[in-house]
Amino acid sequence: MTLIILDRDGVINEDSDHYVKSPDEWIPISGSIEAIARLTQAGHWVAVATNQSGIARGYYSEATLNAMHEKMARLVISAGGAIHFIAYCPHGPDDHCDCRKPKPGLLHQIERALKVSAQDAWMVGDSFRDLQAGQTAGARVALVKTGKGERTLKAHANELMDTPTFSDLAHFVDCFIEGSIE
Repeated sequence: MTLIILDRDGVINEDSDHYVKSPDEWIPISGSIEAIARLTQAGHWVAVATNQSGIARGYYSEATLNAMHEKMARLVISAGGAIHFIAYCPHGPDDHCDCRKPKPGLLHQIERALKVSAQDAWMVGDSFRDLQAGQTAGARVALVKTGKGERTLKAHANELMDTPTFSDLAHFVDCFIEGSIE
């Protein structure tokens, strides 16, 4: 059993430069819900690690964030899967917390909650800070081109030369389950 840690916006659901602020704005990326279900059906743990500075900025409340996460969980359950834990950072970039990616605090929260190490886990993200958090926690990292992934790839081409890159979460899951990535 492997732990797969997913960023949320841009990996599981459509991202927005104006923030995803409500359950109605939370729209899954095609194939992502089914991909999560395939991971859990194959016996893997799935967790989400997401920066949610929109709370600190006053764009939405923690109750609204919880409603978005309930929608995500319901969709995954309906597809036959599960999300085992969701860790989120409600702080802004200037709050100097230890949980905002690129710091690894969210991944450590997941480790404690699930009683499993991030060593040998996978962190799948669309931003460089997702990958930095994963590496700092000892996880293997993968980039998806959805969300901010294409921009990340262009901005950090040299640093990402050896990073496995996938068109989307479903592509990562296909390769992971068939064993073509290690």
